[in-house]
Amino acid sequence: MNAPLLREQDLAMWNAARPYLDVRNNDEHTLVAYGLAKVLLKLTPDADEDIVLTAILLHDVGWKKIDPDLLLLAIGRNPTRKDLVRDHEVYGVEIAREIMANHGRSDIDAEAVLAIIDGHDTDKTARSINDAIVKDADKGWRATAHGMRIIRGWYDISVMEYVETLEAVSLPFMLTDAGRAMAQGYIAAIRAEQELETYMKGAADV
Repeated sequence: MNAPLLREQDLAMWNAARPYLDVRNNDEHTLVAYGLAKVLLKLTPDADEDIVLTAILLHDVGWKKIDPDLLLLAIGRNPTRKDLVRDHEVYGVEIAREIMANHGRSDIDAEAVLAIIDGHDTDKTARSINDAIVKDADKGWRATAHGMRIIRGWYDISVMEYVETLEAVSLPFMLTDAGRAMAQGYIAAIRAEQELETYMKGAADV
């Protein structure tokens, strides 16, 4: 039997974060990214599980304070309001600090978590291995079937346009070998699925 997605010690923080994650599908995104982070942690023994998983749970809570009508202007291939991306990081630090103070464990390095949240989108470099895993799990979500379904629901683009955007916007900024391989694998699967019909024609007659 598979273990639950969330660790028991993270449930209180998740429940406190949920009211801030009910915009732009951030609640679902957070859970899927959390799952990806757990896999990347298994492949990165030097990383700190508590810091990474706490940061991934709380990294997007700041979007709650951004005008919902402006959200889609902040993301995508040609965003026009990049300032909002920085704003959500700043707000996220404030909200995450309060959540950790009230619902987090005292033995977790809260300042390390906040340092990751503060720059998880605007700083494309890895400040630490923990930072790298959070960023790869966050961006890696875009390459998953769930990420593709959610994001294509925001924009009127084809599957292949989506894949090309991923390759231009997300893949160049993956920071770990494991994260890069994960994203490339998801993208390869999407591309292969688009070509199934080409190679399956006449398969029954072979």
